[in-house]
Amino acid sequence: MSTLVLVLVLCAALLHASWNALLKSSADPLASLAVMTIGAGLGALPLIIYLPLPLAASWPYIAMSAVLHTGYNLFLIRAYRIGDFSQSYPIARGSSPLLVTLGAALFVGEQMSLMTLLGVILISVGIISLAHVKNRSNLAGPIAAFTTGAFIAAYTITDGMGARAAGDALSYCGWLFVLDSIPLLLIYLYRHRRLPVTMTTGQVWTALGGGTMSLLAYGIVIWAVTLAPMGTVSALRETSVLFAALIGWLFLGEKLSVRRIGSCLLITIGAIVLSLHL
Repeated sequence: MSTLVLVLVLCAALLHASWNALLKSSADPLASLAVMTIGAGLGALPLIIYLPLPLAASWPYIAMSAVLHTGYNLFLIRAYRIGDFSQSYPIARGSSPLLVTLGAALFVGEQMSLMTLLGVILISVGIISLAHVKNRSNLAGPIAAFTTGAFIAAYTITDGMGARAAGDALSYCGWLFVLDSIPLLLIYLYRHRRLPVTMTTGQVWTALGGGTMSLLAYGIVIWAVTLAPMGTVSALRETSVLFAALIGWLFLGEKLSVRRIGSCLLITIGAIVLSLHL
């Protein structure tokens, strides 16, 4: 992995933390996420207009990934609804790098050095340690968050294989986001029998902006997994949790406890280990 790829993946992590913070503040997560996916789909239109079609071998992966992304979105909403953001986000994001590393080894034959694997483990442990389980007798929230992490791992591996088969990672990304913008809107229409029109103009523009952030963030990741091991890219992307903690501290008035600072340091050390052994 080149320094350019490393820097861009870290930028993707910052973008990802930013749009999740926007979703967290929404009064209607399903409506906001539906508008976000529409925004990402609209932003992806130039990619499908001006770039050549992905190669035929990648289309099954695009279709599978669109289904997996829909499952991810629904479980993400559920995790945020029944669990705390400070609990759900770290569990979901922290569980995925190790799952991606395992899946990439099983399905793609990718292998990591011991130091690279150590970096992935440090980041995952650091992220999960940020989660605060208030009620250990009610595990519905953590289970939903872990299921979300499993969906993240599944679509990351699918998109890694698909983008490598597409011939053009950006074209693959464009078609994925356009197709991904449809299911959540249909689900919202089915549940509410109307468009998400109850949002204010400001909320709509905020959600569309979040969708653009998600397009840029994951577009970078799809491009990166064509150049570097999926597990490494996934681990670096999930440093978004570190950025989320900083955003919460700087802009949302959230406190950084000693435990959270220690977790952030562990994530930082893991990222440094990865950057030194790319």
